[in-house]
Amino acid sequence: MLGQRVAMPSWINPLHMARAIELSKQGYPAPNPHVGCVIVKDGAVVGEGFHHYVGGAHAEVEALNIAGSAARGGTAYVSQEPCNHMGRTGPCSEALIEAGVARVVFAVRDPNPGATGGAERLREAGIEVIEGVMADEAAEANKKWLHAMRTQKPYVVGKAAISLDGRIALANGESKWITGDEARRQAHILRAECGAVLVGRRTVELDDPELTVRHIDVANQPVRIVIDPERRLDSGRKVFNDAAPTHRVVHHGLSPNEVAVETRDGEVSLESLLKNLFDKGITSLLVEGGAVTLSKFLAQGLVDRLELFVAPKLLGNGPHWASFGDLQTMDEVGKWKFESIRKLAPEAWLTATPISI
Repeated sequence: MLGQRVAMPSWINPLHMARAIELSKQGYPAPNPHVGCVIVKDGAVVGEGFHHYVGGAHAEVEALNIAGSAARGGTAYVSQEPCNHMGRTGPCSEALIEAGVARVVFAVRDPNPGATGGAERLREAGIEVIEGVMADEAAEANKKWLHAMRTQKPYVVGKAAISLDGRIALANGESKWITGDEARRQAHILRAECGAVLVGRRTVELDDPELTVRHIDVANQPVRIVIDPERRLDSGRKVFNDAAPTHRVVHHGLSPNEVAVETRDGEVSLESLLKNLFDKGITSLLVEGGAVTLSKFLAQGLVDRLELFVAPKLLGNGPHWASFGDLQTMDEVGKWKFESIRKLAPEAWLTATPISI
């Protein structure tokens, strides 16, 4: 159980937790969690922060740095339990203790066994700790990371840019560009948010993509993952340049940059792949191409969210964005729900998630 609603002491102001949760939605901290923090002293906000990127200050440290000496005797509202381990940065629990805060209010327990224990450490130091305030809202804002901690697999986002007739290219293979500048910018934001992007070998052969983030500023480029079991791709492809780290998925790994996975009937086991990627620290994954690869993830029920950018164009007899199996009855049809439908001018941006039965 990640957290629960509690009967709040009268001194707790839920508006401060709501602000911490709103702050947590910012930045590109993958594979780390999204966390926001607000420091309050005598009813006034004296410091705010969020985790911008891996390797940067955690939310609590950023807020404490802004608050300075005003944090002493104050209250910290944090969207997730302060960490209690030494990673790229020091434990946030110790930073709060050293700053002299009197109370810590957090929403969601940290399910990561390597980082949890912050609440107990704070209590040992004499700090009053209240947990479970606005837990549902905080968990929703940090859904991808919490899913990964719970399932030990990355949260998978499938993405495709398609035409009105569901095509991803013309019959001759031309696909640049189906969608416009804003849709492509949003796709790059998805790469940054997930922190890892995956394609199949055929996509690299056809498009030679670099798979980096170029339309927004980021501190860390996403990890690039290429499914190439037989190592057919040569090292001169852009996806293997030094602009970002790359893992090649193979049958039998030989180097640190290769991920060896199980095979079933000659096919890469995607379930095994996801487990291996989680073990390498990847908590969310953007499956960007191509149609065959995305279809395999969909067919096996491994896509947690779909992002479709639909252009007002008809491409005729080009390849479809997804195709798997011959379903015989409507009972076999996968059921999804739209989370949002947005207009990007001129495209439509559809976000959908599977309905659990």
